[in-house]
Amino acid sequence: METLAALLEASALGQWARGSAIAYPTANVAHLLGLILLVGGIGVVDLRLAGFLRRLPAEPLARALTPFALAGLALLAASGAVMFSADAGPMAASNVFRAKMALIAVGLAHAVLFRWLWRAKMARWDSAPPALGRLMAAGSIAIWLCVGALGRLIAYA
Repeated sequence: METLAALLEASALGQWARGSAIAYPTANVAHLLGLILLVGGIGVVDLRLAGFLRRLPAEPLARALTPFALAGLALLAASGAVMFSADAGPMAASNVFRAKMALIAVGLAHAVLFRWLWRAKMARWDSAPPALGRLMAAGSIAIWLCVGALGRLIAYA
């Protein structure tokens, strides 16, 4: 991992991210926008699926907001790669950064499992929400909020 981090830091992307007056700040703002889109989009859906906002039909809400969450995830990945490349060595050695990456993997696996388990049953969610599904939706909110918190803590670790 250290070798890969050193190569990335020395790459043209790493040099640009460190050397440009606007690259890192722009990536940082884009990362924040990505977090807003991800947590805002999937967070509202998860709140609905967890049992809140019951007046909103679950399936159309999920269909409308999931693309925003996916766009946010893509923006987070792209902007995160720029920020990581600027300081890859120390970041790769950071326990907080590693915890964030591990929790992202958990969050993505959780999202895939959730879709696999509940997608075909989403139309019935308004009348009979499954207890496990509600628990998983609440877990999703917790996972992504923890990912965001760990991201902020990287600067202080």
